[in-house]
Formats: sequence, C-alpha cells, structure tokens
Amino acid sequence: MRTARRSGDRPRRTGQRGAHRRWRDGRRTACRARRCVRARPVRPARRGRARRCLGRPSAVVANAGVAEAGLFAASDPAVWRRVIDVNLSASALTAHTFLPDLMASRGYFLQIGSLASIGAVPMMSAYCASKAGVEAFVHALRAEVAHHGVAVGIAYLNWVDTDMIRGDDASAALRALRSHVPPPIRRVSEADVVAARLAQAVERRRTALYVPAWLRLLQVARAALPPVVMRVSRRTLPRLEAERPLRPSGLLGAGGRADEPHGKP
Repeated sequence: MRTARRSGDRPRRTGQRGAHRRWRDGRRTACRARRCVRARPVRPARRGRARRCLGRPSAVVANAGVAEAGLFAASDPAVWRRVIDVNLSASALTAHTFLPDLMASRGYFLQIGSLASIGAVPMMSAYCASKAGVEAFVHALRAEVAHHGVAVGIAYLNWVDTDMIRGDDASAALRALRSHVPPPIRRVSEADVVAARLAQAVERRRTALYVPAWLRLLQVARAALPPVVMRVSRRTLPRLEAERPLRPSGLLGAGGRADEPHGKP
C-alpha cells in the first residue's frame, strides 16, 4: 500500500526519473505503514497511526502481492490461503481503511492487478484466483463510490522485474510455465518503467492501465482464453510432469521469504 500524494498537494506531471524517485520514497513510507494495515480487521487506533505516518491521503495504491507456483493438488492449503489473504483481503482492507479519507478528498484508489486478472493459467491457482478477485472488487467498489467523487482504477501488469519474479529461478514449476507461453507474454518489464506508468495513472485518475499496452487486446478476447489455455495444458503438462516433479515453489521472492512464517499451518 502506498500513498501517491496527500490532500492539498497539487498534482504534478513528472518524467520517469521523477516518478521513480517518488516511488522509491513511497516504498519507505509503505514500510512505516505496514504495521498499520494488515490482512485482518483494522482497529481505529491503527487507522490513526497510519494517518499520522502518512497524513490524509487523496490517492492510495494497493500493491500487496505474493505468489506460489506449483500444481494445486500438491499445494499447502495454508500457503494457498495466505496468497489470497495478502493479495485480495489485504488490498480490500487497505481500501476500507482509507475510504473515508478518499471520500473527503474526492480522491483516487488504484488497485494493482495482473494479466492473471484477465486470464488464469495452470500452476498459479492461488495467484490467479486472488487477482481475478481484486478485479471484481474494483468493479464493485467503483460503482459504490462514484457518486461520492472517488475514482477507482486497476492496473493490469504482465511480468515485472521484481524480487517476486526473480524468485522463479528456484522454481521448476514457474520456469516451465513461462517457457510455454508466447514470447510477448514472457517479456519482463523494467520496474522503473512500470513505476512511471503507475504514477501517470494516479495523476490522471485512470480507470484502467495496461502494461504493456497490448494487454488491452487480451481484455477484448478474454472469453477465448480458457479454451486456449486448456488445449495447451493438455498437451504440455503431461510431458512436464514426466520430465521433473513440479513441486510447489513456496512463496516467491524476498517478500515471500519474509512472509514464510505466516504460510505455515
């Protein structure tokens, strides 16, 4: 969760360098506030603590995200549930916590979604379920708060060069998944480029952002994706399972390693 700007600040148009600097500063702010907003009901005292840390926000970005790769049948139910708690429940609770401020400032809430919000793939069942959930949550929230002057948007992102994606080096399951998708979908975007696009989305109060931009085409064709994924999976998964055991990866990346105690039963 990050605040892009506080109420009373004038929005500024910035280049990529400025956006990166603001995102870097926001990362420190998010670390201070992490103890204030968690994936459980937020007490009034914690709301007050978050506002003391951050001030009254006029824009909020919900960016909680962890992932596990592997077959659902072999997954640990506690880890699977943790992915849902962090990606979906914590994002909704972030919105719930700061919605009074956004209503007062007629502000903007941006939810970080994913290509997985548009189409699900095998070996990422918890992540896909959570990102489909945040998309549905955003659509419902937008309809509820539009008459209060609050704008709600979602960012559909493909692979981004973060610790979570670099964690796939230790996961045969995720390497196998990425090796069997079309080349454009395998491409990884630089974090600085994505951060600049997200900053622009906040400044312009975008309803939807697609990074890379061609993901918009998949939105139009999303009804055709499940049969295509099914056909490819039926052909490739038996061979992959015969070549190597597709064991669950555990929570990926540095964030996943930091959260590992929560995923254990």
